[in-house]
Amino acid sequence: MQSFQVTEFGAPLVAVDNPTPKPQGAEILLKVVASGVCHSDLHLWEGGYELGHGKRLSLAERGVRLPRTMGHETVGEVIALGPEASGVGIGDIRLIYPWMGCGNCAVCATGAEHYCPSPRYMGIYRDGGYADHVLVPDTRYLIDLNGLDPLTAAPYACSGLTTFSALKKVEDIFPTHPIVIIGAGGLGLMSLSLLSAMGGKGAVVVDIDDRKRQAALEAGALAAIDGRASDVSSQVLQATGGPVHAVIDLVGSEQTATLGFDLLIKGGRLIMVGLFGGAAPWALPLIAMKAATIQGSNVGSIPELRELLQLVKAKNLPP
Repeated sequence: MQSFQVTEFGAPLVAVDNPTPKPQGAEILLKVVASGVCHSDLHLWEGGYELGHGKRLSLAERGVRLPRTMGHETVGEVIALGPEASGVGIGDIRLIYPWMGCGNCAVCATGAEHYCPSPRYMGIYRDGGYADHVLVPDTRYLIDLNGLDPLTAAPYACSGLTTFSALKKVEDIFPTHPIVIIGAGGLGLMSLSLLSAMGGKGAVVVDIDDRKRQAALEAGALAAIDGRASDVSSQVLQATGGPVHAVIDLVGSEQTATLGFDLLIKGGRLIMVGLFGGAAPWALPLIAMKAATIQGSNVGSIPELRELLQLVKAKNLPP
């Protein structure tokens, strides 16, 4: 099998030919049909994240070992089964849930493998979809697409699941109040599509890129505000028609986090998703004074991915 591997952080990927693995135990071998490229792959390739105050999170220190084949948005065709594998057949097309845990701890037992303290994420801790074949440890990670196009469905394993899980954290708010979405890249546009399908009243989008703001408007945003404007806050408040109850920050910089927090009404929620980097910018007394909730959201669970695909299918969402 051929794969493209990170052999050194920050260096070009290397094409590698290895024997095609044979599945053992409950493993499944899939031939890769489609593999998305995620912004997080850039952080993995770079070897870490900026934490602000001159600090950096090192992925090597977090257990990421090289060489590594990236790719966590992968659809494959089942071509071989280990002797203990069941539930799928040769020729089945499946989306791979990549946020695998150890499978044995108390956290994994709750179904929240993406929070496992000993993760086995595909494309990060185990080899992923930048290859012509991929090995999956158990059929529970294989999600039936139910006829969805494999090419456009592959990103639902990350960008779709990430935004869906973030939106679910404010689903009691968005039917009656417009929300604010910071960032109109892949995640932002996915959020707009999902928000409409989930019954949301709409979203005001903030981005610094003219083309992305236009794309957000075409995708159904109530308004698209230039994040560089000196009066960005007042423009957002005018566009929402009232106080902001929820902000989803898909950028995650010090500037966007500041804007998101400042926009919130008392008791509002800021959902942090983006990983641009930096240090928390909020004055600590104001968090209590505003009774604000600042919550991180990182990918999502297997049940959420299944629910997402059902929604995409039922609502016939555009990719």
